[in-house]
This record gives sequence, C-alpha cells and structure tokens, in this order.
Amino acid sequence: MKLIVGLGNPGAQYERTRHNAGFLALDELARRHAAGMVPRARFNAVTLDASIGGEKVLLAKPTTFMNLSGRTVGEAVRFFKLDPSSDVLVIVDEVALPVGTIRIREKGSAGGHNGLADIDRALGGADYPRLRIGVGAVPPGWVKADWVLSRFGDEELDAVRAGTAEAADAAECVVREGISAAMNRFNKKITQESKPGPDAQSA
Repeated sequence: MKLIVGLGNPGAQYERTRHNAGFLALDELARRHAAGMVPRARFNAVTLDASIGGEKVLLAKPTTFMNLSGRTVGEAVRFFKLDPSSDVLVIVDEVALPVGTIRIREKGSAGGHNGLADIDRALGGADYPRLRIGVGAVPPGWVKADWVLSRFGDEELDAVRAGTAEAADAAECVVREGISAAMNRFNKKITQESKPGPDAQSA
C-alpha cells in the first residue's frame, strides 16, 4: 500500500495556481490509474483508490488549506500503518525550480514550504520522499505568498503540462521501482542560466 499526496489549496479560486501544482499532478495520476473510481472523503482529503504496477495506491488531495496538509498525511499514515520513508510520496510546488522542471528527493527540509513543514510536524520528521514541480522563481518586487497564489501565464502552460505529465511518470516509477531509480531517471541538472534568484525557497 502506497500513499501519494498532491498538495494545494481547495476551492475554485485556487484552481491552476502555482501553489496547486501538486493537485495538477495528482489529477493526471487519477486520470491514468483511477478512471471510473468514485472519490471518497477521507483523512481530511478527497481520495481515490488506484493501482499502479499491481500496487495499491491511495491518491489524496487535502481539503484543508496548504498549511494544514499534515492532517491528511498523518491520519492516512497512522490508519494504514505506513512507513513514511518507503510508502509515502508528497508532490509539491517549488519556486526554486524553473516552470515544469521536477526534482525528487528521498527526504529533506521543508525549504520554507508551509505544506511540507506541517507534514514534518505531523510525521515527527522529514524522512519521506517528495517530488517537487517547478513553478518559477519569485520575480523582483513580488512577495512569495502572492507569487505562488498567482496563476500560470499562457506562455507557461506548455511547460506546466509537460511537467505535470513527467511528475506523474516519476510518481509511477517511485511506486514500481523505488525512490532511487526514480531519482536517477528523472532528476536533471539545471543550467546556471535557469537557476532561481535569491528570493526563491531552498530546494
């Protein structure tokens, strides 16, 4: 049994904002692996039962706001008696990566991300895999909170679609082959020109 959680904020006003990149990736996984399944309200989330490579997977989109994401992860981990280091994958937006670029880590710091910080609190540590989807560096003059709650521009949509699809591919690889195989296959070097500025949160 695996748990994949895509982070975001519920409600129409937040649809397709940068902060909801995790929701977009989870929607793609649901399209591929949970077609026809009826969503259920569980663990403070909308959940779908899926199967990836013969493995049972619970796909979850928290219905709390971002800074309370730990409720969903903590409740599901305790209910299914999961090992966060091997059974959980959190998909999250990342301002320290170019739009559509993904990065997988087997553990790490919250890097200033409120959703990850709350999951760290709920699990008592940061020893769980996370898949970050780049949403672009905070532009000069912007406050980070405003930037992540803004919608992607039309010129970014192709990169967003490609990144969402690649994130789903990477999540499938994590389930089928493990986190190390996914890191080796999907983590790409970022050129110096595309590295974010000092306002971006740590990757």
